Amino acid sequence: MTTADPRHVRIAIIGAGFGGIGAAIRLRQEGHHDFLVFDRGSEVGGTWRDNSYPGCACDVPSHMYSLSFARNPEWSRSFSGQAEIWAYLRRCVTDHGVQPHLRLGHEVQGAAWDDAAGHWVIDTSQGRYTADVLVAAGGPLTEPSTPKLTGLETFEGELFHSARWNHDHDLTGRRVAVIGTGASAIQFVPRIAPTVERLHLFQRTPAWVMPRADRAITRVERSLFRHVPAVQRLARAGVYWGREAMAVGFLHPAVMRLSQRIARQHLNRVIKDQRLRAKLTPRYTMGCKRVLLSNDYYPALARDNVDVVTDAIVEVRPNGIVTGDGTLHEVDTIIFGTGFHVTDMPMAQTIRGRDGRTLAETWRGSMRAFQGTSVTGFPNLFLLLGPNTGLGHTSVVFMIECQITYLLGMLRHLRQTGAHAIEPTPEAQERFVAHVDRKMAGTVWSQGGCRSWYLDENGRNSALWPGYTWSYWLRTRRFDAAAYRPVSTPDRPAADVRVGAEVER
Repeated sequence: MTTADPRHVRIAIIGAGFGGIGAAIRLRQEGHHDFLVFDRGSEVGGTWRDNSYPGCACDVPSHMYSLSFARNPEWSRSFSGQAEIWAYLRRCVTDHGVQPHLRLGHEVQGAAWDDAAGHWVIDTSQGRYTADVLVAAGGPLTEPSTPKLTGLETFEGELFHSARWNHDHDLTGRRVAVIGTGASAIQFVPRIAPTVERLHLFQRTPAWVMPRADRAITRVERSLFRHVPAVQRLARAGVYWGREAMAVGFLHPAVMRLSQRIARQHLNRVIKDQRLRAKLTPRYTMGCKRVLLSNDYYPALARDNVDVVTDAIVEVRPNGIVTGDGTLHEVDTIIFGTGFHVTDMPMAQTIRGRDGRTLAETWRGSMRAFQGTSVTGFPNLFLLLGPNTGLGHTSVVFMIECQITYLLGMLRHLRQTGAHAIEPTPEAQERFVAHVDRKMAGTVWSQGGCRSWYLDENGRNSALWPGYTWSYWLRTRRFDAAAYRPVSTPDRPAADVRVGAEVER
């Protein structure tokens, strides 16, 4: 296919991770079959396909970190590893008949709203497509973020990001620098520390680390989940409400004192060296940055061949890294555990709305969307895990399901009213964003005394939802048609469209 030979579908989905696969399953269940799912990878899985570093696992319990409409009674552990989650997503595709809708190896290079034609024009690495509705399900943990370090291009050894792990590079006997101490590093550092000759862990800010209550799920439990589905639903409900209770501390920072006491005891129990313990003790309120779960991170840092370096990196040289105290840390491998482009997601630079501006140009450094899903000036665009829909205490898969329900409501509204294209009104979007900012003001993310990756370049938390997930469910269980306006297309003037009230789920 060439760019001169476009194909048209009703719905185009970008991304074949949890969001894209979940949307595809629910679309089929609701009778929608005219849709395609584009992904740049050769297989589905998104984040759980790309992140294959040693020790990669989820920090949300398995029963909650899965789709409620695609149960998996066979989880082997209470916290699943990367391989098992990836296998689950591939199985979802097969079990629910999503395969014919997949267009793998199709990297979306740009998507623009064509006002004259009244549809989206989507350019992929395999040609051009058009669609009435565009669902952006790329997710926030997609594009690795690498710091701009002076002299990095001169380094003569091997370097890579944890999200693009080089499995061909044997770390045995290597002198390794790990830059970053976030959720990825605390998982792979314990795995590589016993095999390397020397490991220099460059830490800018210590993390709060809680014990990880992981265990194997017994054969009896799995059999019960398989034959009595209600038991697994009950287990999921227990995890859900237990996690919702944790939100209290994030919304009311004073409550975090108890959790901080547990984390300090965890640190003190393992780290006996007073100097190392001081380096690893956070000076901000727990929750301000992502809370990490691990039982083997601290023991790894206590090893004789591991150094925790807190001096700032000044430059990279061909044979190592120089810090502010003048020390050259000689290494032959650099691994970045520095996270992702979350509040400046690259996809925002490739999606253009009615006025020709990209999402990035429209947002100007702070992502904003009505219900975290729809953006004024971008007709029939639907975001999954868009602005302010991430979480600090529980599963984002729950949020994805809420948004998919809202998407289905929007499609139902378009069908019932005869509207071809809609977008949120500026007033509705502004009210929603103002509500989010008010709720955010008293949370630990604003009052915790740290600078986290949740904050965008303007200092605004445009990543997280500042409340309980049940409150977001209440907002999205029905499509709010009154918050949207029809968009004129050549064959359908906006004035001719019937504007409905709320459309029931």
